[in-house]
Amino acid sequence: MSSSYTVLLFLCLSIFLLASTGFAEMMMAEGKVCERRSKTWTGLCANTRGCDSQCKRWERASHGACHAQFPGFACFCYFNC
Repeated sequence: MSSSYTVLLFLCLSIFLLASTGFAEMMMAEGKVCERRSKTWTGLCANTRGCDSQCKRWERASHGACHAQFPGFACFCYFNC
């Protein structure tokens, strides 16, 4: 039983490493991404989908997301640099 567990663990780690390498290459191909706090979002950011939509429409960003920033959560927009 321990040998089958070892093989399964090895396969899972191999798949993870291959997937993460592909993701890193994909991010490199897209270029550098710059983060900036949204200039149009007001108040607490609790809805990442809304933040993403506003960043894309109003600030012409690639995407947006809510992230913790003292004292709460703020909307951050991401741009290709």
